[in-house]
Amino acid sequence: MVTIDAQVHAYERDHPGRPWAAVLHGPAEVTGDDMVAAMDAVGVDGALLVSPFTMYRYDASYAIEVHAAHPGRFGLIKPVDPTDPGVADTIADWAGTNGAVGIRIMMRGDVSTDAADPGINRVLAAAAAHALPVNLLCWGRLEQARLLAARNPDTRLVIDHLGLQQPFEPPAPAMPFADLPKLLDLAAHDNIAVKISGACTLSHEPFPYKDLWDPLCRIFDAFGFDRCMWGTDWTRAVGLLTYEQGVEAFRVTNRLSDSDRTALMGETLQRIYSWSPSKA
Repeated sequence: MVTIDAQVHAYERDHPGRPWAAVLHGPAEVTGDDMVAAMDAVGVDGALLVSPFTMYRYDASYAIEVHAAHPGRFGLIKPVDPTDPGVADTIADWAGTNGAVGIRIMMRGDVSTDAADPGINRVLAAAAAHALPVNLLCWGRLEQARLLAARNPDTRLVIDHLGLQQPFEPPAPAMPFADLPKLLDLAAHDNIAVKISGACTLSHEPFPYKDLWDPLCRIFDAFGFDRCMWGTDWTRAVGLLTYEQGVEAFRVTNRLSDSDRTALMGETLQRIYSWSPSKA
């Protein structure tokens, strides 16, 4: 089985040549080499490398460098700015970038809460034109995501991190799955898929996080394994677990059949993003 992590990040130390916009919780740096070493240690074949918005905002140049240094190991996802009038051109340029497989909207701060917002819908239309899935960081805004899916049926939307707010350090939220019914409502839209990324950070139990499986199975039942993709959200999760634990929790559980695990941990991602890893 091919194992693909649906979301990881890599970044250099802050330096004048590529300065950080802000500080992300985690190590001082996690280079592409570091990320590949972590993946190799636990048998992860590839990953979607999401350029970290906290540090680099809309500049994906470091992710592009990592892809060039490790051909075949990473598909690239770049955040885009829906308030930028030229965002459609940005998406067109990104679609032609070696390794690009998707874009991302950080639905926080100055991003409109209106599902009819012209900027957001411009992004979704441009992404559909270039067959790029749109990853939505949208906790607290799942109803908006539902309306966007209805307005843009030809655009593949991927809900980041189960659509739930996740912690950077212990403890897990008291009621981490309080908004789960809102996520399940999205399953009615065939163009929505879900990243089961960072899920282990929501557990109140130690590894292998057995308390996660009842709510996760509700997601699998609603969306089907053909619309769910496992991921670690490494390195955001570094304060709560090791990379190995984030991988092994999904390998050791008896709540997944072999075919379910194959779909969840790689097969579905390859189909949705039209990308497969390969070792050079």
